[in-house]
Amino acid sequence: MSAQPATTEKTRPSLTLRRRYVAPPEKVFQAFTDPLMLVGWLGGGDVTPELAETDPRPGGRYRIVMHGATGERHEVGGVYREVLPGRRLVFTWAWISTPERQSLVSVDFMPDGTGTTLTLTHEQFFDEAARDRHHVGWTSSLDKLQALVG
Repeated sequence: MSAQPATTEKTRPSLTLRRRYVAPPEKVFQAFTDPLMLVGWLGGGDVTPELAETDPRPGGRYRIVMHGATGERHEVGGVYREVLPGRRLVFTWAWISTPERQSLVSVDFMPDGTGTTLTLTHEQFFDEAARDRHHVGWTSSLDKLQALVG
């Protein structure tokens, strides 16, 4: 795994994470689009997903509801912009509590021998603090994804 936080005066903060999974790209892609699989891995730290709704097609929407250990509710959703099964997924990302802070997530699934190299880029963060919180969340989530897909 590698992380590359970036920020300049002209662009908003972003992050890129790379992981290798011992599973075919189609299975790793499915983990991002199948509601039952999503609730099995998404959510960093002590955040547990309880509901996922997806319509993985350009213009389709998704919504994920999670709860923290102390009962706080977190809801994120957005619109799929690009859906290339087993290859690429691009979607907007906005927490219900701060919809004006919409960001963009791109996930590339590259065949890598008997597995998949996943590159997740999350960009257009409101500030560095938001980027850093998402870095922690995505890192923990991608660890959980490893256990789910192999």
